[in-house]
Amino acid sequence: MVYQYTAIGDSLTTGFGALPGNGFVPVYRRMAEGRLQTPVASANLGVNGLTTAGLEQRLKTDGGFRSAVKDAEIITVSIGGNDLIKAAKAAAGRPGELNGYLQKALRDCKRNFSDIMSTLSQLKAGTRSPYIIRIVGLYNPYPQVDAATDWVRQFNRYAAGYSSYAVGFASIYHEFAGNERGLLFLDHIHPNGRGYRVIAGKLDALGYGSLR
Repeated sequence: MVYQYTAIGDSLTTGFGALPGNGFVPVYRRMAEGRLQTPVASANLGVNGLTTAGLEQRLKTDGGFRSAVKDAEIITVSIGGNDLIKAAKAAAGRPGELNGYLQKALRDCKRNFSDIMSTLSQLKAGTRSPYIIRIVGLYNPYPQVDAATDWVRQFNRYAAGYSSYAVGFASIYHEFAGNERGLLFLDHIHPNGRGYRVIAGKLDALGYGSLR
């Protein structure tokens, strides 16, 4: 028996900022193999810069994406950070407009995330084999901006609301808050190898549901 692990999402899924093999996807895959005592094959469909809107589109229209999700017993989703980053950049130089940009981005982000989760459950509806979906929570790439902290917390609360028997939410906010220097790459946006190990460990700690 070989389990299939499909990772979908943004640059956190690609492992940007860490050496090859040190992103959370390969680290979590190895952890899953150890816990499940069976080989785990992975397909990494991460796309740098992907937003919730972009992921929603791919899940609806990209045949390769859809079949990789359908065939997977383990699915991880990392998305939402670029929605925040784009809104913050759009408001750059106009601090008075930051809240407006962030609020609109949060509304859109929640709606897209809802569509992503419903598309995932539709794709899995016809499959007989057990599966788990794991959502990677967000940390705040702008810890000095209070409005960004609030945005991240609201998104995390919303995403955590999808937790169920098959779906788990890996909260990483508190691990990164105040520890950005040790866990982030030189760009101060992406995790470094240590940061990705923290993410993989939080995913692993959620257990493996009915796969065990």
